[in-house]
Amino acid sequence: MQKEDLLRKQRTYDRIARLYDILDLPFEHGRYKPLRRAMFESVEGVLLDAGVGTGRNFPFYPSGTTVVGIDLSPAMLKRARKRRDALGTAVDLREMNVMEMEFEDASFDVIVSTFLFCVLDNEHQIPALKELSRVCRPSGKIHILEYAFSENPFRRFIMKMWAPWVRFAYGAEFDRNTEQYLEAAGLDLVEKVFLHKDIVKLLTLRPMVR
Repeated sequence: MQKEDLLRKQRTYDRIARLYDILDLPFEHGRYKPLRRAMFESVEGVLLDAGVGTGRNFPFYPSGTTVVGIDLSPAMLKRARKRRDALGTAVDLREMNVMEMEFEDASFDVIVSTFLFCVLDNEHQIPALKELSRVCRPSGKIHILEYAFSENPFRRFIMKMWAPWVRFAYGAEFDRNTEQYLEAAGLDLVEKVFLHKDIVKLLTLRPMVR
């Protein structure tokens, strides 16, 4: 079943890859750029961008970092390579499943994941988080940017109206609530902060001391 689910996700993003940046453009300029900038503050060392997509994070990588970006969709990676070449960003892009990564244990100082966990089905959350924990160095950190349903009644209503489109186009949900899986995945929550109203949050995690 997991293989079928992953193929479905891959097909979704292969299908939408050509339009992804266009569809996302209003949100990218009106909302996401400051969030990406905040996520990469104080980031240094060897960095993994898990769910790199079309490479929207590229302009915000700190200088001096060594970066690897992974994604399940070949079509999204094709666009990421074009963006990498156009910007001159130093990033090694690889097609890879976040639940079965081909990296040695403790390979990265920092891991970032931008809205990937909104896309992963509930049963895939723990396997993916466990893999992030495995490849993160004991002293490292993991930053996860994701959505949450607003507590504001009007905002929540608008999000509920958008949810079917988001599910159809991106295979994503607003209410994954990734925090609930952290303990089972061997991760501690260092910080949770909302970066845009009460709908986009940044989780900072670290591997539990074993």
